[in-house]
Amino acid sequence: QVQLVESGGGLVQPGGSLRLSCTASGTTFSINAMGYYRQAPRKPRELVAAITSGGTTSYADSVKGRFTISRDNANNTVYLQMNSLKSEDTAVYYCHLTGSDSVYKYEHWGRGTQVSVSS
Repeated sequence: QVQLVESGGGLVQPGGSLRLSCTASGTTFSINAMGYYRQAPRKPRELVAAITSGGTTSYADSVKGRFTISRDNANNTVYLQMNSLKSEDTAVYYCHLTGSDSVYKYEHWGRGTQVSVSS
């Protein structure tokens, strides 16, 4: 059974930093990409950042230059370093994973971790 264990959320003042991490376990397939989505109240879930197994990254325009995603392939862990946080970054952040084997494609979500940016 695949599990995504997230950590690192919390409350931070505007301009502050947080680091999220997510570790995948129980995978029996190749992990293609890992990343984070977020969902603020009354808004749709949106992609924040993602990184492929080869290291290719993608970011939402709203976080470019402030957030950095990285990955430890050996430990199936992804990190999201969030700097210069703004109030509009407040949301539940969900770890996301896609993978595949010779037959199937897979997609898994973490339970989410709350990030709150407020003075």
